[in-house]
Amino acid sequence: MVRTPLTPEERERGERLGRLLRTSRGDRSMVEVAAAAGLSAETLRKIETGRAPTPAFFTVAALAAVLGLSMDELVASCAPAPAV
Repeated sequence: MVRTPLTPEERERGERLGRLLRTSRGDRSMVEVAAAAGLSAETLRKIETGRAPTPAFFTVAALAAVLGLSMDELVASCAPAPAV
């Protein structure tokens, strides 16, 4: 199965998600947050660096719960910028 290439907007949204997660993680280690969310540290690393720009919903929900973020905050932070 071949995946459709991501659009620049999808890549940018993934980068915004990664920045939000890194910022929200604060002083906690990647290993600590990943373990609490039931993920591998490598999965979290890929999301935070934008190498996995479209993570599964339940992965994002688990990270949001561990980091104390609401899904509304995630959507607002990762939504595409309005076209000018």
